[in-house]
Amino acid sequence: MTAHAVPVRERPLASALIEIETVAARRLRRLRRAPGRLVGIIMNPIIVLVAFGYLLGDSVVAPGNGEYTEYIFAGGLMQVGLAGITPTAVAVALDLRSGLVDRLRSLPISRATVLVGNSLGDLVMGLLGIAVVTLAGLLLGWRPHTDPLSVLAGFGVAAVFVYAMVWVGIMLGLLWRNLETIESVGGLIAVVFSFLSTGFISPDRMPALVRPIAEWNPVSAVVTAVRDLWGNPQNVSGFAATHSALVVVLSLAAVLAVTGTISIRRYRSSNR
Repeated sequence: MTAHAVPVRERPLASALIEIETVAARRLRRLRRAPGRLVGIIMNPIIVLVAFGYLLGDSVVAPGNGEYTEYIFAGGLMQVGLAGITPTAVAVALDLRSGLVDRLRSLPISRATVLVGNSLGDLVMGLLGIAVVTLAGLLLGWRPHTDPLSVLAGFGVAAVFVYAMVWVGIMLGLLWRNLETIESVGGLIAVVFSFLSTGFISPDRMPALVRPIAEWNPVSAVVTAVRDLWGNPQNVSGFAATHSALVVVLSLAAVLAVTGTISIRRYRSSNR
């Protein structure tokens, strides 16, 4: 029997924060029981960095004759967010299948706090992934060449990107409950947005048909902004690249606004 929603009264911010913390903690406890999810998020970018940077690095010239490992590190780091889309979507879909949504409906808590709590729990996993992949990058030869504040700002941009991808995963999990469909769509998003970007190859080496797509890919804007903050080699040309900070702000804000709105509406209507 479907549980009936309990009206949610307006509560102070402190109550909402407690609800968010509780839901996020539950998400992290599930990670302890199934650590394979985090392993997948970490191994994907590490494999990419090893394959491109270590195995092929000597045969590829980075822009400005820089180190290729330093050129691709930002693109590899974005893989943490892209690789996390499918696991997040699958977790949401399994929650719907298990009836967890019905049980949460019976509690006097806000629909938004449930989704925000889950998103923050997944963000913590993403931050752990960023830390491990950064360590791997340092071992492979990546180095930043700017001041500490700029380096931290670069990681901040990467964290916001990961959080935006978490919401993409939440939206997919609420739109489709079929796990095969989720895995196909999530994998397609990760591959297309990763490799049709400037994360691993300079745009001037791309075919003319692909170049504008790669230049306006939001992943390219994030990668360009992060490289600039870290002082890593890159070839900047075109409006999107020369105004990467503006493109990052607008594109990630749009992703969060669209996915957040769709997710909350879909969550409210699910299982009705």
